[in-house]
Amino acid sequence: MKLRLHNSLTRRVEDFVPLDPNRVTMYVCGPTVYNYVHIGNARPYVVFGLLARLLRRLYPNVIYARNITDVDDKINAAAAEAGVPIATITDRYAADFRADMARLGVDAPDVEPHATAHISHIIAMIEQLIASGHAYAAEGHVLFDVASFPDYGKLSGRSTDEMIAGARVEVAPYKKNPADFVLWKPSTPELPGWDSPWGRGRPGWHIECSAMSEAHLGETIDIHAGGNDLLFPHHENEVAQSTCAHGGKIFARYWLHNGMLSLEGRKMSKSLGNTFRLHELLEQHPAELLRYMLMKAHYRQPLDWSASALEQARRTLDGWYTTLRDLHAGARKSGASAAHELPEEFLAALMDDLNTPEALAILSRLADAARKAQTPEARDAAVDALLAAGNFLGLLQADPESWFQGATADSSLDEAQVQQLVDARQAAKKAKNFTEADRLRAQLLELGIVVEDTPQGPRWKRAA
Repeated sequence: MKLRLHNSLTRRVEDFVPLDPNRVTMYVCGPTVYNYVHIGNARPYVVFGLLARLLRRLYPNVIYARNITDVDDKINAAAAEAGVPIATITDRYAADFRADMARLGVDAPDVEPHATAHISHIIAMIEQLIASGHAYAAEGHVLFDVASFPDYGKLSGRSTDEMIAGARVEVAPYKKNPADFVLWKPSTPELPGWDSPWGRGRPGWHIECSAMSEAHLGETIDIHAGGNDLLFPHHENEVAQSTCAHGGKIFARYWLHNGMLSLEGRKMSKSLGNTFRLHELLEQHPAELLRYMLMKAHYRQPLDWSASALEQARRTLDGWYTTLRDLHAGARKSGASAAHELPEEFLAALMDDLNTPEALAILSRLADAARKAQTPEARDAAVDALLAAGNFLGLLQADPESWFQGATADSSLDEAQVQQLVDARQAAKKAKNFTEADRLRAQLLELGIVVEDTPQGPRWKRAA
C-alpha cells in the first residue's frame, strides 16, 4: 500500500517517494502571532499534523517543522495599539496558540523555529541571492529580481500580469519590476530592527520561511504544506528564493494545500468579520467536535462551517460514544484497543491522499459492526478497531460517561448541581408527581441538559 498525495506543483495525485526514506522532511507554514488564530487557521495544523502522524507510521525518522512568525507589520501594529513591546504580543499569542493546538489534539512539531531567532540565516540567504544576481539593494531595501527566475509562476500557474494583480504589489520607484518582492526593508526607530549590510531593518515575510526551512531541514525538503491562500504569493516566492539561493536545487518536492473555510456559504475571513476564534470555540464546544469538523471534508476541498453542520457532527460523535457506553467499552481504551492494528480499509483511506471523509465513514461502519456483533469476540474486535482508528484521528479520547456529561468542554454548570436536579426529577417520577418531574425536566433543558431515561436509570448529557 503506497501513500499517494496531491502535488500542487504537478496538479496531480502522485506516489510519495521521499528523497531519503531514513529522513523524511515536512515544513508547514505556522501562525503570525499577533492575536488568537481563527478556526480556519487551525485546519492545516489538524490535517497536516495527521499527515505527520501517518508518515511516522511509515518511516523511521520524520522531521516536521512548523514555524512561528514573530516579526511582521501586523505584530508591530498590535504592539503599538496596546502600548507594549513586540515580544509581549508575540510571547503571549505564541503560548496561546500552542495551548489551543494541544487542546485540539494537534501533535506538536519536531521543530518550531521562530523568525526572530533566524535573522543571521535570513541575512546570509539574502547575501547569496545578491551575489548570484537574483536580488538587488535599493534605498535601504533588498528586493528579489523576479525576471532573473524564468520559472516564477510555475507553482501557482499564473502569468506575470495575473501575479502582479493578485498580489496587489506596491509600485515603488526603487523597484526594477513591479513584481519584485521585498527580502529586507528598513526600520524606523520605533520598529523592531537588526543591523545588516543594508542598514538597520527587518526581513520580509517570504524570506523568513525559506531561511528557517533551510536551517532545520536542508536545501531540499520532501513536503511543504499550508493553506491554498498561501499558494501565491508566499509559496511562489519561497520557491524563487530558495531555488536561486541554492544554485537551482529543487526546494520542495511535494506541495500540499488545504482548502479554505466558509461560513454558511460565504468566505470566512478577518476582513469580512465573520471568523470564529479557535480559543473561544474551545470554550464553547468539546475539542473533539471541532477536530471532527475540520476533518469531515477532504482537506483539498472547501469546508463550510455552520450551526447545522456542527449539530450533525455532534450527533455522529454522540452515536459513536453511545455505542461505546452501551457496550461497556470505555474500559477497553487503555487495553487491547491501544495496541490494535489499524483496520486495513481505514489505513487505505488515509493513504489515498489523506481521505478523512472516508476514514470517518469507516468509523461509523465499525460502530455499526460492534452493535450488530453476534458474539462477544466479534463485538470486542469491532470495538478495538473503532477505538484504534478513532485514536489515530484524535477522536474517541474521552470516557463515554464524561463525554455525555460534558467533561470535554468547559462549562459554568456544576455537575453536582445538575445531578441533584436529575435525582429530584427521578424522585418526583417515583412519587408520581409528574407535574414536578416535567417542571424539573424543563429547567434542565433551559440549562442545556438533556435527560435520557434508560432501564438502568436516568442519564444526562449536555445538549449539542
